Amino acid sequence: MRVSSDRRVTVAQLKAHEDAEDCLLLSPDGISRAFNVAMGDPQASLSMFLRVLDMNGLLGEKGRLRPEVGLVSLGDHFDWGRPEDRAEATEDGTRILAWLAAHPPDQVQIIVGNHDLVRVGELSRFTDADYIEARALADAAEQPQQVAALLAKYPMLASPAVISRDYSCFEVKQRDLLTRLLKKRRLKLAVAPSKELLCIHAGITVDDLSMLELREYDAQSIAYALNRFLDTRVAKWQGEGPLDLAPLHELGSAKDGEARGILAHRPANPTGKKVDRSNRRYDPRNLPAGITQVIGHINDKKCRELFGAWGPQKPPEFGVLRGLKIAGDTVKYHTGCDDADRLVFIDGAMNQVAPFEYELYDLELRQRLILR
Repeated sequence: MRVSSDRRVTVAQLKAHEDAEDCLLLSPDGISRAFNVAMGDPQASLSMFLRVLDMNGLLGEKGRLRPEVGLVSLGDHFDWGRPEDRAEATEDGTRILAWLAAHPPDQVQIIVGNHDLVRVGELSRFTDADYIEARALADAAEQPQQVAALLAKYPMLASPAVISRDYSCFEVKQRDLLTRLLKKRRLKLAVAPSKELLCIHAGITVDDLSMLELREYDAQSIAYALNRFLDTRVAKWQGEGPLDLAPLHELGSAKDGEARGILAHRPANPTGKKVDRSNRRYDPRNLPAGITQVIGHINDKKCRELFGAWGPQKPPEFGVLRGLKIAGDTVKYHTGCDDADRLVFIDGAMNQVAPFEYELYDLELRQRLILR
C-alpha cells in the first residue's frame, strides 16, 4: 500500500531532525539510478523543501529519496525569509543539509554555494553569542557612525547587510556540519553528468579556468579540476579559521568588500553596471564553448535586473526554469530551457512559491522534470 504524501513528508521531517543531531555518512550503495535530477537553491523551510521533492515524485516512503532517484543539489542550503523567520530558518538549513548528506554519496551529490562556505569563511571565527550580537548591531546600523563601529569590531564583514540580510541565519552547529562534510569529501564545487553538461553553483568562465591552468577541457575535466582543487585546499586546512579557496573564491571583508569569484559572481549585460570581478559580474559570452552550465544562485527577478534588454520586459516568474542562449554577440534570456542554452538557471526562489510550482531539472532529458 502506497504511503500518503503527508505521511512521506512527515517521516522525512523526522529523519531530518535526527540527521541534524547525528548525521550518519554512508558509503556508496552502487545502485543504478533510473533518473537523475538537479535542484536549485533549497533556501526554504524543511517542509517546503520536502514537499517540492514529493510533488515531483522523488520522495520515498522511508523518509529518504526513492532508491532509483539521483539528486544534485546546487548549493545555498541556508538563509531565507524575514527577520521573524530566522529561528526556523537557522534550524531548517541545518536539517536540510544534514538530510541530503545522510544519503549515499552516489545518490545525492551536494554542490556548495556562497551561503554554505561563508560558514567556514567570513563567519568562521564567530561564536553563537558573537553572531547574535553582530547581527543585532547590523540590524540597527542606520547611521554612518553605527556602520563604522560595526565594521571596526567585525572587520570580516563587508557591510551590515552581509549579516543582517544575506547570511542572517547562522549558528556554530552549521559550521561544524560543513567542516565535517568538507573533511569527508562529501561536498563538491561541481558535478558533470556528461562531457557537455556542468552543474555548478554560479557558473565558471574561461578566465576562471585559466586559474586552474586548464587549456583543453570539457565539463567532466572542469568538474574534476574544481573538486581536486577543493579537496586539496581542505586537506591543508586545519578546520579552524577561514578555508582558503583563493583565487577561485575570495572572502569578503570591510577592507575589500563582498566576496568575489566563482561562488559569488553573476552573469550580466555589460551595457549596465561594469562587468568585472570586483562587481561580482561576468559577461556570459566569456563562458567556455560547447558546455551547458546548470546554475543556481540567482532567481528570475535578479536575472531580469542583470540582463536588461537581453530578456523579456515583464514581471519575474518564480518557480520556473530559465535559459540563456548565446550566438556570437547575441544573447537571449528566456523562460523554459532547451539544448541550445549555454546557461540553465534553476534557482526558482523556493521560499516564494507553492511546492507544486517549483520546477526541477531532469539531467538526462535536459528539461523540466516531468513526474514519472
